[in-house]
Amino acid sequence: MRYGSIPGVDKPVSRLVMGSMVFGMEPERLENTCALLDRFVEAGGTTVDTARIYAKGTSERAFGEWLKKSGRRDQIVVIGKGAHHDLQTFERRVTPEAIHEDIQTSLREMQLDRIDIYILHKDDLDAPVGPIVEALNEEVAAGRIGVFGGSSWTHQRISAANQYAEAKCLQPFSVSSPNLALAVPNEPMWVGCVSIAGDPEAQAWYARTRMPIFAWSSQARGFFSGRYSPDLTEGATPDAQNVIRTYYSEANWERYARAGTLAKEKGCTLPQIALAWVLHQPLEVYALIGPATVKELDDCLGALAVELTPDEIAWLNLQGERVRIPVVR
Repeated sequence: MRYGSIPGVDKPVSRLVMGSMVFGMEPERLENTCALLDRFVEAGGTTVDTARIYAKGTSERAFGEWLKKSGRRDQIVVIGKGAHHDLQTFERRVTPEAIHEDIQTSLREMQLDRIDIYILHKDDLDAPVGPIVEALNEEVAAGRIGVFGGSSWTHQRISAANQYAEAKCLQPFSVSSPNLALAVPNEPMWVGCVSIAGDPEAQAWYARTRMPIFAWSSQARGFFSGRYSPDLTEGATPDAQNVIRTYYSEANWERYARAGTLAKEKGCTLPQIALAWVLHQPLEVYALIGPATVKELDDCLGALAVELTPDEIAWLNLQGERVRIPVVR
């Protein structure tokens, strides 16, 4: 495993972060949850990404059960997310009231006293940053959260929030969680999503500020899994339909082909190339992964051993030509 450090977090943060969308309390799902988490920590993983909305809250509960039974709380960096809009009415909830409510609910569901990193799951561009920063600082002062940040917040909004924090001598946003993957989206996958893939201005800001990035959908939500092909244009599930709408483009299929070529040459899988690309970005990146099985998790872990040269990264980006290094036998 590879690790980074984040000011305000007292444990090493693994560069691969276990996502929890497949966690749940039904017997089979709970068994799979525990198997995934056991394998993840066995491989050196320390960081788990949770969210209030996953599996209607049962994902948090399942993670809390594993955490209590495993006795590993002191080793795990817990990421919590909340203030997501209402999934039925789409009512926006980036408000002090929702922030306080979701944090207290998440703590209860996960059987925790404190969440190490708290991330607002969405933004509301109509909401002024001041009350949001104030509410998050109230939670820090109460000891319920450590550092905090935003998911799918633009770098301009984060800058505005941090300017407010500086003016008021408050704790600023310390982390961000946009989408970043080798595939560049045609449009947001869901309402309010922000991606920095293919956005040189945003990437330059992150390179300059060195703000830690927790990249969601780091493998483009399965686009590189082998389940998709250019001739498959109708998804059997809503998730597949979203992938087709978001990622099908001539440029992305060329990235896919080049990743496949490198995978054959390096003796690894195509998804490992795509994940390694994220880990090789010149940014403070932590890649969120969402394996559904231990086998898929092991494939993700294998990406840690894949090395990419700057020329190979540029080639995957559809920039320049590869400089082939002769293999010494």
